[in-house]
Amino acid sequence: MSLKKTNTVLAAAFILFILWFGTEFIISPETTAPGFGLPSWPSGDGGGFLVVKGVRDVVMALVLAVLLVTGHRRALGWALMVEALAAYGDMATVLAHHGSLATALGVHALTGTLMVATGLLIMRETGTTANAPVPLAHRAA
Repeated sequence: MSLKKTNTVLAAAFILFILWFGTEFIISPETTAPGFGLPSWPSGDGGGFLVVKGVRDVVMALVLAVLLVTGHRRALGWALMVEALAAYGDMATVLAHHGSLATALGVHALTGTLMVATGLLIMRETGTTANAPVPLAHRAA
């Protein structure tokens, strides 16, 4: 399988995973939240913040999907790397609130790292030679 096809499969998998996870937080936050890694359920009306997280994830997935479908591969690589910051932010949130270390590292940090790796692979695939200036020595006189 070519690098482009492999990257497309990886990007599509991230899109579907983020879309699924975000949708779960919107539809049934009370059953999805325990897998996030925080030690307790929000008190009072704090459950609404879980829906906010779900909306964030769905929007992130849609941004990646638009870039993939429209063929903006270099922008897709950059977006994957930038959106990985959300996964690292989730990891930091879980750790700061004395949540599950295994979930913080095994879910959030791993997801962020795989997103960065996929973004870098897409950047490698797109290369920079198309935008590189031609050296003066190679220009026709």
